[in-house]
Amino acid sequence: MTEAISADRQLSALRDLAERELSSGILPFWEAHAFAEDGTLRGGVSDDLDYLDDLPRHAVLAARILWTFSAAAEALPAERERHLATARRALDVLVGPMWDPQHGGVFWSLGADGAVLDDRKQVYAQAFTIYGLARWARVAGDEEALDRALWLAGALDASARDLEFGGYVEALARDWSATSRLALSELDPDVPKSMNTNLHVLEGLAELLRTSADLAVRESLETLLRTTLDCIVADAPFAHCRLYFDESWDPCSDGVSYGHDIETSWLLWDAWEVLARHGVADADLEWRTREASLGLAEAVRARGVDADGAVLYAGTPDGPTDLDRHWWPQAEGVVGWLNAFQLGGRAEDRRAAIKTWDFIETHVKDHANGEWFARLGPDNRPLSGGTGDLKMGPWKCPYHNARACLEVLRRIEA
Repeated sequence: MTEAISADRQLSALRDLAERELSSGILPFWEAHAFAEDGTLRGGVSDDLDYLDDLPRHAVLAARILWTFSAAAEALPAERERHLATARRALDVLVGPMWDPQHGGVFWSLGADGAVLDDRKQVYAQAFTIYGLARWARVAGDEEALDRALWLAGALDASARDLEFGGYVEALARDWSATSRLALSELDPDVPKSMNTNLHVLEGLAELLRTSADLAVRESLETLLRTTLDCIVADAPFAHCRLYFDESWDPCSDGVSYGHDIETSWLLWDAWEVLARHGVADADLEWRTREASLGLAEAVRARGVDADGAVLYAGTPDGPTDLDRHWWPQAEGVVGWLNAFQLGGRAEDRRAAIKTWDFIETHVKDHANGEWFARLGPDNRPLSGGTGDLKMGPWKCPYHNARACLEVLRRIEA
C-alpha cells in the first residue's frame, strides 16, 4: 500500500493550512448555512451569504454533505459528535423526503415546497448516495444505512449495469426501467454513458467495499475498474479520459476535462488499493492502474495548468479551450499530484500540489465570507450569475475541497 509522505518544511506548511481550512473554514461554513432551522436543506447560498430557498434541492448535494461530515467525524475525533450531528441532518433529508418510498433509491430533485420535482433515478445521484451512506455507516455504526447502501448497489447492478459492454448507464426512470432522459445536466449531451457517472460509481463502490467487505461489491468494483481502464482512459495523443460514449463505448466527443482527469488519476489508485486490501491479487491490474494514474497526473500537469498553478477547466487534444478556474479541479489537483508523488516520487508532482494549494489560498478562498468561490475567470476574478457560481447550490458542495483537506492530512505525516 502507498506510504504516507515524510513531511519537510513545505509539506508541513501545506498540511497545517489544509487542517486549518477544514476545521476553521469549510466545515463551519456548511454547518452554519446548509440547513434551515427546521432541518430542511437550503436551496442555495450566494457569495454574499443570501439564502436562495426557491431553488430545487438535489440528492447529490445531500449525499455529499453526508459523506463530508461523516468523514470529518472520523478524521477529527475532538469534533466527532458535532460533525456527526450535521451528517445526521443530511442523512434525514436523504433517506426521508429524497428517498423513493415506492421503488427505492433517491429522486434527482425536490422543489422548494418539498414535492418531487424530478423523479428520475439518475445513476450519478445513486452513486453519491451509496458513497455517503457507506461512510456514515462505517463511522456511526449504522447497520440500517449499510443495508440501504448495499440494496442500492444491488439495484444499480440489476438495472443500470451493462453486462454486455461493461459500465453503467446514465439514468433510469423512477421504477428503474429504461428512460430516454439521460443527460446529467443542461451542459451534458444526451448519451447512454459518461466518464463522470462511471467514475463516481467506482468511487461509491470503493467506499462501500471499505465498509462492508461484500463479495458482490468487490466483483462490481473490480469489473468497473477494468472497464474504466479499457474504455475510458486513453493514452493517445496523451493520457486523458474520454468523456461521453454510446452503449458500446465508442466516444461521442473529443473533449478533455482536466479536473476529471486529475481526479480520476487518484480515484483509480484508491479503487485498486481497496480491492487489494480485500483479497484481489492481480499484478497486471495493479500495474495498469498505476500507469494510468501516473499518466493522467503527468498529462494534466503538462497540459492543463496555468503558470500560476491553476487547473484549467476544459480543452481538446489540441489544448485548453476554457480557461476558467473552477473550484473543484483545484482541490482535485492537490490530491492527484500528492498521490502521483507517492506512487512515482516525481518532484514535479510534489511542486504541482504545493503550487495549486498556493493558488487556492491566494485566489479561490473567500477570505471575507468563507468557503471557496465556485468559479474564477482567466483574470482570477470571481464570476457570478448562474447557479453554478453559488457558494452552495446543486453542484457546489463541501465534498471536493473538504476531501482534499482530509486527503492532505492522510497523506502527509504530521
